[in-house]
Formats: sequence, structure tokens, C-alpha cells
Amino acid sequence: MYVLFFLLWIVFNGKFTWEIAAFGAVLAGVMYWFICRFLGYRPSMDILVCRKCLGFLHYLFVLVKEIVKANFAVMGILFSARYEPEPAVVHFRVDLQSKFARVMLANSITLTPGTITVSMAGNDYIVHCLDKSLAEGIDRSVFVELLEKLERMDAK
Repeated sequence: MYVLFFLLWIVFNGKFTWEIAAFGAVLAGVMYWFICRFLGYRPSMDILVCRKCLGFLHYLFVLVKEIVKANFAVMGILFSARYEPEPAVVHFRVDLQSKFARVMLANSITLTPGTITVSMAGNDYIVHCLDKSLAEGIDRSVFVELLEKLERMDAK
């Protein structure tokens, strides 16, 4: 939080000089002391926020990787002269606790080529897949594992 206060000070000033940076460092320190003393903020929250940010960055990296992999799989299905796609509608249930994680999973499935989240009601999902091979293991996908891991960070 201290670093955020300091960076906001620099951005709002619009220029960087050593005097502005020194005054900003002192002001950020005073603000950080204030929120710790009077608003119940703890430095351990900074560590949790950093870990969650790293977890989300890892999730985004995996999402992009899975999108690229799915693009190649869908191209292989579409450009194959001998292979006839067999569309499938898959119903599955996951044990994600927060609505944010459930919506992230639904959006990640939809962003991945070849799959569309048709319905999401609580922890129940209905997903349409371009081919039944794309539906295999969707209920225990890497997205579910990473989102469960992010939820466990909240519980700590």
C-alpha cells in the first residue's frame, strides 16, 4: 500500500524531481501509518494482495496459453478433410465458492475457442463444445484448479 501511495503521488504530480519524490515518500509513510493505526489495515494484507496479484497474472498467462492451444485444436478439427466434428453439450458441477470465481470460469470457457458457456446456475454449468474431444476433462480443467487455488488464498 505504501508503494501505491507513493506511485499515486508521483503520477498526480505529473513530473518527477527528487524533491517531489522525497516529499512523496514522507507523505506516503504518513498515509500508510494512518491507515494501519486508524483503519485496521495490516501489513500482512500487502503480502496477501501481492500473492493474489501474482496468482491472477499466472491465471491470465495460463488462459492465454490455453486459448492458443485451443485455436490450434479447432483449426485441426475444421481443416481436417476426414474428421467430422461431433458437437457435444456437457453438464458439470464445480465447487467454487465465490461468484467471482464462477463467472471467471464461465468467461474463460467462453473465451477458449471451440467452447461456449451456455448456462451457469450456481455451481452448475452447461457448455457447448464444437467437438466431444474438447469436452474431455472440462470439469477438472486447469482453470478450475487455479481458481480453487485463488479462493484458498482468500481463506487464509
